[in-house]
Amino acid sequence: MRHTPLGLKLRAAVDDRSLVELRGLSADRLSSIAWMLSSGLAGLAGVLATPLLGLSAHDFTLFLFVSATAAVLGRFVSVPLAFAGGLGLGVLQNLVAGYADFAERITGFRTAVPFLILFAGLLLLTRRSRTAGTAAVDAPPVDYLAGRSRLRRWGPWAAAAVLLAAAFYTVTTPFWSGILAQGLALSLVFVSFTVVTGLGAMVSLAQATFVTGAALVAGLLMSHGWPFVAAAAVGTCAAAVLGALVALPALRLGGRSLALATLALAFLADQVLFQIGWLRNGDTGWSIPRPVFGPVDLNDDRAFGVALLVLVTAAVAALSALRGSPSGRAMLAVRSAPAAAMASGVSVVRTKLVLFTLSAGLAGFGGVMYASYNTRVTATDFTAMTGLIWLAVVVAAGLRRPQFAVVAGLVYALVPHLVSDYVTESVHLPVILFGLAGLALANDPDGYCAAVSVRVHRRRLARGGPAGAGSSAMAGAEGGAVAGAGAKSRPASGVTGVEPESGTGMAGGPVEARSGNGAGVSGAPGGSPADALRVPGESPVGASQAPSGGPVGVAQVGTPLTVSPSPAEPPALELRAVRAGYDGAPVLHGVDLAVHPGEIVALLGPNGAGKSTTCRVAAGLVGPLGGQVYVAGRDATREGAVRRSRAGVVLAPEGRGIFPALTIEENLALYLREKDQREAVYERFPGLAGRRGVPAGSLSGGEQQMLALAPLLQRPPKVLIADEPSLGLAPRIVEEVFRLLTELRDTGTALLLVEEKATEALGVADTVAYLAQGRVTWCGPRASVETARLTEAYLGLAAGPEAGAGPEAGSEAGQAPGSEAEPGPTPSSGAEAEPAPSPEAEAGPAPSSQAEAEPAPSPEAEAGPAPSSQAEARPAPSPEAEAGPAPGSQAEARPAPSSEAQAEPSPGPDPDPDPDPGSGADPGPASPVNPTIPSQTRGGVRP
Repeated sequence: MRHTPLGLKLRAAVDDRSLVELRGLSADRLSSIAWMLSSGLAGLAGVLATPLLGLSAHDFTLFLFVSATAAVLGRFVSVPLAFAGGLGLGVLQNLVAGYADFAERITGFRTAVPFLILFAGLLLLTRRSRTAGTAAVDAPPVDYLAGRSRLRRWGPWAAAAVLLAAAFYTVTTPFWSGILAQGLALSLVFVSFTVVTGLGAMVSLAQATFVTGAALVAGLLMSHGWPFVAAAAVGTCAAAVLGALVALPALRLGGRSLALATLALAFLADQVLFQIGWLRNGDTGWSIPRPVFGPVDLNDDRAFGVALLVLVTAAVAALSALRGSPSGRAMLAVRSAPAAAMASGVSVVRTKLVLFTLSAGLAGFGGVMYASYNTRVTATDFTAMTGLIWLAVVVAAGLRRPQFAVVAGLVYALVPHLVSDYVTESVHLPVILFGLAGLALANDPDGYCAAVSVRVHRRRLARGGPAGAGSSAMAGAEGGAVAGAGAKSRPASGVTGVEPESGTGMAGGPVEARSGNGAGVSGAPGGSPADALRVPGESPVGASQAPSGGPVGVAQVGTPLTVSPSPAEPPALELRAVRAGYDGAPVLHGVDLAVHPGEIVALLGPNGAGKSTTCRVAAGLVGPLGGQVYVAGRDATREGAVRRSRAGVVLAPEGRGIFPALTIEENLALYLREKDQREAVYERFPGLAGRRGVPAGSLSGGEQQMLALAPLLQRPPKVLIADEPSLGLAPRIVEEVFRLLTELRDTGTALLLVEEKATEALGVADTVAYLAQGRVTWCGPRASVETARLTEAYLGLAAGPEAGAGPEAGSEAGQAPGSEAEPGPTPSSGAEAEPAPSPEAEAGPAPSSQAEAEPAPSPEAEAGPAPSSQAEARPAPSPEAEAGPAPGSQAEARPAPSSEAQAEPSPGPDPDPDPDPGSGADPGPASPVNPTIPSQTRGGVRP
């Protein structure tokens, strides 16, 4: 089945679930098929094994874990190897039982053989996961109480602790006091899960082993006259050392391999370690009497319960303090992004080892206290199966906060007795409730305790209350927290670039205003960085007539639009007043955008403007909170990514839209089912043909991007949404990528292009839209774009009369002292700057940009070109001389259609008191972003 189309789809879903849906395949349906096949095979195994094992839930569960050894031998991917491993495991186990004489001297060794092989197989056969290239592996949920006062965060928990302490001596009977004390002792064990899984993102299935080991060691020492405190401390240390010994070889595995390794340890301990006579003391175990501290006798359940409450409170407070400390932040960094943590100097292995050791020690201490509550411990009190149940209980309550683990411990101790006393004595009801709690995780993956704050937050939002600091932080991730990237705020002046009543749409056709927000864009109340795109006396950008003086600053590159959309033809993709966000934090605030067949719309804007969110909404990965999404004139707002993809809307996500674990041939086969189509791709890209059996993840970045685009050329979609297609690629590869995009445009595909490299995007775009703070603030044909104005909005620098002239403005822009910016608005360029004084040399062309200016590159030059101020859009026209582009710049190949000009120097002091007459003035290199924009500097010095 591995090589069938179904097997290929299943493996693709394992590799990248979201990308599978972007390719039109339902990941949920594939998961359901996998579950059905797996359950059917498990049922068949149960029927066949019943005559051998009998009907015992415990035996079948153990049988399941033994079979995990065969899966490890097959590396979790090969069915034939797993099948052969299962046969070999059965043969080996019977050989040991029949012929290994040494096994008779080690109690439990014969039954532990599968777990020894499991542990060894995990260490030797499992491949270490690659952390490089992963930006983040775990994104924590939004903390809706972040930023709240300490009283608001901890007040309810402190009040609950006080009430619980009072209840021991007021309302509870001795029986219920004992049950509460038992729950608090278990809470210490459950808090250890918060350390290893909540902080470390590691799954340990050996916590019950640490509990039993610490309790047995403490009981052994107390039988030799050790005091309780000393025996408990040594038992805790023994559990911590055992955890470290397990973690050292297994930490490099991670994920399911680490979980199975700890499970193997748990069964090995049950079968071998805890069967040692001097450690287990037979079936009676060890007596662990409760301690007496002066007048405080902990033999009283109420006093013991209050003492445990103090210990639990101290553990919770210590873990909370650890979470907020530098060490805790390092732990969270390792959990969220190991590669980034290593780059910051954090040792990932050492951090995980500390977490695992701390968790094992805390579990051991809880085990000693729980055994002290029972006053006796045996080797069978806390088996590996019990530890699995504990983990499930904690997961249902919530793993990320130690307070949730305390709730889980009390629930685990109280609920069975409450159900039997007040509901029913049936032994099945607790099991049913346990299963329902597991099903509830589908709605609340972070547990029912964490769901409380989520529901409170949603109710607060429904009432119009404050969203809380957590949502504000989320909004700052991509939504409204881009004010610092914008220019100076101005009063609202309506929609920038489009008249309210009539104007032109994305491709220059007439459109009608919707809800007073203009055509094709949304309003920008309060002003935005893109307000500067409007020039006084200029007709709106996007109107049928270009600004006087012609298009400015945009290099005329790329092939012309070959498919002219008819005004009556509906757009291939249209967003109308779309609002979207994450976890209640708004990112998009009414985006209007349309892409016609055979058109490339470049969506530009600063980081955090919402460009990627716009792509995800258009592709169906993120559902809009308001507005509509239309595909070929059909309302597709409620459709997800799968149906959008089947309708012809394909998203090439940021990064690489490939399946790294699949081969090149398999990646192509997911989109091109016919072999002839794949052969046509190989003919066009011979570099892929010779490595069709190589995993796609081993290709270079450029080859991976070619692989992502190649099938789309063979079977062009109706709409392609390209999110940062040139990210991380070499310039030569970038040119090839954009050539492929223009070829797709020529086939009639509508392209929505999000690109940080403005020059490349403007070179192929037919229409340009500017996104700022979640709103499309300007949209129009490429010919109407003014580079200086677009750059001003893109870089967040002031322009026009506001820039002013004088030393302050000059130094703010990075000018040389003494140069002045003298604004002079023209219909096509905004303002011009006066060259810096120089009596000795004729100035070369001044850089035309709002970017910070650069002084002459050589102190020996007679006179450098005058650095242009922020307000300068391009050199002012002059009939006296010609100013050519900077040598070697991109403008030589694609000259901007600006007029010829010469800047004449003004008389003034020589900026260089001792110049070298033999050196000439160097106008400085052109910007790598746009040939008409000089490189931006900081503080007047080129970075």
